[in-house]
Amino acid sequence: MDLFADLAAPAMQHIGAQALLLRGMALDRAGALLQALAHVQAQAPFRHMHTPGGRVMSVALTNCGGQGWISDRYGYRYSSVDPGTGQPWPAMPAVLAQLACEAAAEAGFDGFSPDACLINRYVPGARLSLHQDRDERDLNAPIVSVSLGMTATFLFGGHARTDRLQRWDLSHGDVLVWGGQDRLRYHGVLPLRDHAHPVVGRQRINFTLRKAG
Repeated sequence: MDLFADLAAPAMQHIGAQALLLRGMALDRAGALLQALAHVQAQAPFRHMHTPGGRVMSVALTNCGGQGWISDRYGYRYSSVDPGTGQPWPAMPAVLAQLACEAAAEAGFDGFSPDACLINRYVPGARLSLHQDRDERDLNAPIVSVSLGMTATFLFGGHARTDRLQRWDLSHGDVLVWGGQDRLRYHGVLPLRDHAHPVVGRQRINFTLRKAG
């Protein structure tokens, strides 16, 4: 049944006024996305960065595009160069940029032109604390999130940290878009459950595309 479910047309679920979950939208491009990831991480390997408070992040990350998100004792910010190599981040693969633009348009955000893609790698037990994405200069542009590999539970809250949280399972091939009045909603990921994916293995890869500059 899972095999035939993967071949079904993507289903759309509105999880907010301007937030749309596109089930399976990336399935037909999953192989190309994984190939593109291999090229990116060959130039800019995954690494565990430190928070400004000195903690090691449980999620490993890398970036592609003109801007890359980084974290260290000086804070959270975007940089045009990889601090590990001193070189520019790898170019954003065309397959990834095209998917993000198509997904944004489906959610009503025509003309989206991402210049930053943060790539997170989760292994069992890794999590992402509740936070807002507000390091970008252009908060009018949406966020596009592409999931591959193991299923994760995504937390989607309100504009205050204490607001009620929705829980959504994000599976291999799912694409999530949020912007407009939902752009600054708190969100996070619960600790990843250990159930290996038949293609990607015991990990989840998440591409998060934004307009940073």
